[in-house]
Amino acid sequence: MPKITETALREAALAHLARFATTEAGLRRVLGNRIRRWAREAAAEGQDAEAIAAAAATAQAQAAAIAARLVQVGAVDDTLFAQARARRLQGSGRSARAALAHLAAKGVARETARAALAQEDMPGEFAAALILCRKRRFGPFAAATPEPETRRKWLASLARAGFSGEVARRALATPRAEAETLLAARR
Repeated sequence: MPKITETALREAALAHLARFATTEAGLRRVLGNRIRRWAREAAAEGQDAEAIAAAAATAQAQAAAIAARLVQVGAVDDTLFAQARARRLQGSGRSARAALAHLAAKGVARETARAALAQEDMPGEFAAALILCRKRRFGPFAAATPEPETRRKWLASLARAGFSGEVARRALATPRAEAETLLAARR
């Protein structure tokens, strides 16, 4: 099995960036997975465990340096990633709370994620709740007026999605024509 080299890591990083938007932490995670996979294969071939560990440690340091260099040259930008992902998440009906959790899982710093969600062109919490209502065909987009139990289920669904009670009740109480107008204005 060939050794894992800095060149191979750089090529893997560039190949990943060519296909996916990512954060610095995400890129380091991808390269780390590649290093661990190499180490497992080297161990399966019967190579010396100490040599594998030393090579893996060197490769991890190289991977961190590669990721840092790609950030420096602008190929990886956590801020732009957070802005685009937050816009997409809220535009698909995700609450700000859910979007923050998603961005944190991707390795975006909390301050960067909050700034991305605070942009003026973001749909906002109420619009995101209406989008979710439209996707699930409830609230203003329901076929008929709901029974009290059905309304409670809708509220619970919005709460599980991360929306506050105030936003959820407001979204469910919005007349259909007004909801459609608000969502059309967001496009």
